[in-house]
Amino acid sequence: MTPTLVDSHCHLEFDSFDEDRAAMLARAAAAGIGTMVTICTRFSRFHEVVALTEGNPALYCSVGIHPHHVAEEAMATAGALIEAAGGARVVGIGETGLDYHYDNSPRDAQVESFRTHIRAARESGLPLIIHARSADQDMIEILRTEFAEGPFGAVMHCFSSGRSLAEAAVELGFYISLSGIVTFASAEDLREIVRDLPIDRLLVETDAPYLAPVPERGKRNEPAFMVHTAARVAELHDLPVDEFARISTENFFRLFTKAQSPPKTSSPAAASPGAAP
Repeated sequence: MTPTLVDSHCHLEFDSFDEDRAAMLARAAAAGIGTMVTICTRFSRFHEVVALTEGNPALYCSVGIHPHHVAEEAMATAGALIEAAGGARVVGIGETGLDYHYDNSPRDAQVESFRTHIRAARESGLPLIIHARSADQDMIEILRTEFAEGPFGAVMHCFSSGRSLAEAAVELGFYISLSGIVTFASAEDLREIVRDLPIDRLLVETDAPYLAPVPERGKRNEPAFMVHTAARVAELHDLPVDEFARISTENFFRLFTKAQSPPKTSSPAAASPGAAP
């Protein structure tokens, strides 16, 4: 019995999947991806995100505003986020956070939105889904300050930041989610960090349609490709892929307690990178 993998962060409602969404989901199932969380980036489009999950037990979603879109969206209140998160398929708050690389939204507005999402996560009991880029020190300070006000669960999604942020996140009991970046030739610094992270704090994701892993680079990313990322992380921790699949899946359901674990499968797909079409 091989445990299925979980794609903890993807964007399956994006229009890049409009032409083959059903086929893409079928490929994910064939590759052993048993659960996927499609992530909200605009509160104004939350209805589209949650609608995608209806009738599909493999799909869950989140509610939130990406830091890129804070300047374009009305500032959501913690109460509004909590109310939207009441649906059965909504398992997390975000994505939210800080992105000082692109600065698509003013930094003070990003911080305000981030703190609002933290309050929603704390009050709802749902995990926070954090985007962090080129903002490590501010991120560490905000997380530590807010956690001291009251604990909350969280995952650092698509982690590609520095060691100090990774260590601070683990100290707070958060999880670290790894994307296809960990397979890139240019990501040796990241791989060195990943080798030192506790295995019981690791998740995997695609961030699809972005960041397709080696050997699929240059293609539109999709959940089926995550077997390559899982295989690379397993290698970094000197584990068989099926063992890493089991551990990372257990990690996901430990954090995302509202999601229901699917039955295990005897398919070897999750244990074999070659299973991805």
